[in-house]
Amino acid sequence: MILHTFTGGAVQTNGYILEFDDKTCFVVDAPAGIGDFLKGHELKASYLLLTHQHFDHVEDASALAESGAEIYGHSEFDRTLIRDQQAREAWGIPVNVPNFNVNHLLEGKTSLTLGGLTFEVSHVPGHSPDSISFYLKDELFLFSGDALFAGSIGRTDLPGGSHEQLLDSIRENLYILPDDVAVFPGHGPDTHIGKEKQSNPFCPA
Repeated sequence: MILHTFTGGAVQTNGYILEFDDKTCFVVDAPAGIGDFLKGHELKASYLLLTHQHFDHVEDASALAESGAEIYGHSEFDRTLIRDQQAREAWGIPVNVPNFNVNHLLEGKTSLTLGGLTFEVSHVPGHSPDSISFYLKDELFLFSGDALFAGSIGRTDLPGGSHEQLLDSIRENLYILPDDVAVFPGHGPDTHIGKEKQSNPFCPA
């Protein structure tokens, strides 16, 4: 298995691609352009795992669904979660996310096995009410979405956000993981759980 990081869209959002030998792949989040990246590398997405539905993480979700990917997320498609209108009004970003269907809903803390890989899924609200993380224990990979970044945490000033809730989510669900777990966030560089517990100024352990 090969892990690719794709960064695209107006706010430089990370999407992650787990590529297998047969050129199929799993995708975590769908920033603008990731569909073209898959086509260019002759990859076919079997599954799309959404950490949350803010516009920058789902701009290519519809395109991946049309190519056959099944979508997993915490909530049904919800325009109020996507915030594309807010992005247009507040930041002048010309986005319009096409509708898509979330095929499988993931609630609370659960285990998800797909194609031989098992993810531990945790609900980590605070940045968005539907935020979830995906922990691939066998590889020590955590896909944290916009909950936890390298040296920072997700913004909590959007509707449905809560600073205290986000801190609780991180401490109760992410900081309990082993220190050597690699963290792959929704924006910026990757990091490790141990490093963030030790030095993240916005969420001390």
